Amino acid sequence: MEVKRKIVPPAYLFIALLLMWLMQGYFPVLQYIDPPIAYFGVIPIILGIVIAAISADLFKKVGTGIVPFEEATTLVTGGLYGVTRNPMYLGMFLILFGVAALLGSVGAMLPIPLFIVVIRNRFVLGEERFLEAAFGPQYLDYKAKVRRWI
Repeated sequence: MEVKRKIVPPAYLFIALLLMWLMQGYFPVLQYIDPPIAYFGVIPIILGIVIAAISADLFKKVGTGIVPFEEATTLVTGGLYGVTRNPMYLGMFLILFGVAALLGSVGAMLPIPLFIVVIRNRFVLGEERFLEAAFGPQYLDYKAKVRRWI
């Protein structure tokens, strides 16, 4: 049985954003994008917010828990979940990528792989086991048809 985590994924998003800001301020490694081109980073930020919000709203509409490892009453497979099994995490990644582009340095990009590894290991893999136990063949069929990311 998977244990509910005390720190939820949005906290890791904010930690990664803080690390990006610190890296940019104290270890500005190779500035590779400057304004006005860096302003295009707003596009993935907005896209990430929209993807995460739409995905979370779908959980709310079907009445299933949004917090990882809470009781899942419904397997959500429609909407963006028909394209990726983890649209909320994908949205968070896009937010981080957009902020890194706005900051424009390699140093600001460095927390992104760490965020991906933490989310995958602390949440995604456990959630997959959790959903498989809760929904069995229905989840396995969904998992076979829809990729983990994109």
